[in-house]
Amino acid sequence: MMRRKIAGQVSLEDLARICPIISRRGHPEFEECRQLEVEVAGVRFGAGVPVVIAGPCAVESEQQTMDLARSVRAAGADMLRGGAYKPRTSPHDFQGLGLDGLKILRAASDETGLPLVTEVMDVRLVGLVAEYADMLQIGSRNMQNYPLLVEAGRSGKPVLLKRGMAASLCEWLGAAEYIANEGNLKIVLCERGIKTHAASEYSRYLLDLNVIQAAHEETFLPIIVDPSHATGVAAAVESAGRAAIEFGSDGLIIEVSNYGVEAGVPRPLCDADQAISPATLRRIVAFIRNREGTSEAAAAATIAGVSGPNR
Repeated sequence: MMRRKIAGQVSLEDLARICPIISRRGHPEFEECRQLEVEVAGVRFGAGVPVVIAGPCAVESEQQTMDLARSVRAAGADMLRGGAYKPRTSPHDFQGLGLDGLKILRAASDETGLPLVTEVMDVRLVGLVAEYADMLQIGSRNMQNYPLLVEAGRSGKPVLLKRGMAASLCEWLGAAEYIANEGNLKIVLCERGIKTHAASEYSRYLLDLNVIQAAHEETFLPIIVDPSHATGVAAAVESAGRAAIEFGSDGLIIEVSNYGVEAGVPRPLCDADQAISPATLRRIVAFIRNREGTSEAAAAATIAGVSGPNR
């Protein structure tokens, strides 16, 4: 039976045509699941060791951001996250500190040595944000903002591309192709949960862990997971993060707060209920590092067995 033709519909079979730059097909150098390594100020994505990005949802003050940057560094994070410009459902909600927020984030990054990733929402701000950030983030709401993707690609900065909350894998990779088409292959994909009717009853979104393997099969770009936005519940972030690593994620990006941990710390103005404590972050990092250590030990034992006297 002939497949019905529907305007605008694409499938995985079309990826080599719509995404020739980032598709594995036609790139023999990336066969057998070999990945592109994306380096951000010395931190490498896709190098076999998951990267942990952590920090506040939004920059609210210099003290809040500096304290959290020190906390996530002490917990073992590899990079710092934080929003200076925040896309909110209501225009009356806190929108971020803008340029002042960028300056605070840069200072926190410089003091801790943690490379900085922060979101850019507007084509007019790409150059400004690129001056302060080591990596540009394209958020879920802007995944198909094609002029923004083009400008981010032209900036030459590494780009963290979040999946749209209702985007298919083909649409997501198509968005990444816009960045790559500007000569910028320094792209890291980020699964952050998708909208479903059922999930909204008990979590913010549905964390689509199945997409990790599918993305790895179709593209050589690294992919990380955001368990904070996917669950919307702080108590679920650790388990979701661990599951993502077991599914093959190349890293995690997590929101952290000292609210309820240190006296006098105010409740975050943005997404407070999904922010974990530094202690929880430390457990997640320890899980990743211990898991990597166990894997290396097992590999070494296998090699020793193969090369031993009974080989």
